[in-house]
Amino acid sequence: MTPRHLEILQHSLGVDQYSRTPKGFRPFTRNHFCAGAGDEPDCRELIAIGLMQQHETTTWLPYFNCSVTEAGIAAMKAASPKPPVLSRSKRRYQAYLENDCNMTFGEWLKSTRDWSVNL
Repeated sequence: MTPRHLEILQHSLGVDQYSRTPKGFRPFTRNHFCAGAGDEPDCRELIAIGLMQQHETTTWLPYFNCSVTEAGIAAMKAASPKPPVLSRSKRRYQAYLENDCNMTFGEWLKSTRDWSVNL
């Protein structure tokens, strides 16, 4: 599998480069890829090796449409790198970013006295 193949599988499933689903979403809630002219050859290769399946072209979606198979999900998970190990302070800042609040980082730290328990 090429790096571009991995990128297409990850994008089709809505996961990041480490195959992680965004917080608040169920795993693999998205499984669809509308290939433009530049992506169609890569998608055809993925279909040929059984990692994707092609769907019918419609008037509403006049592109090369495909989705990831169960084998493709397994291959994507196996080929995705492990996420980097973050320091305690970086995990704390990441928790602040994921909180999506209208506070500065300092305000958020003061408002969450028990943040160290979850990190």
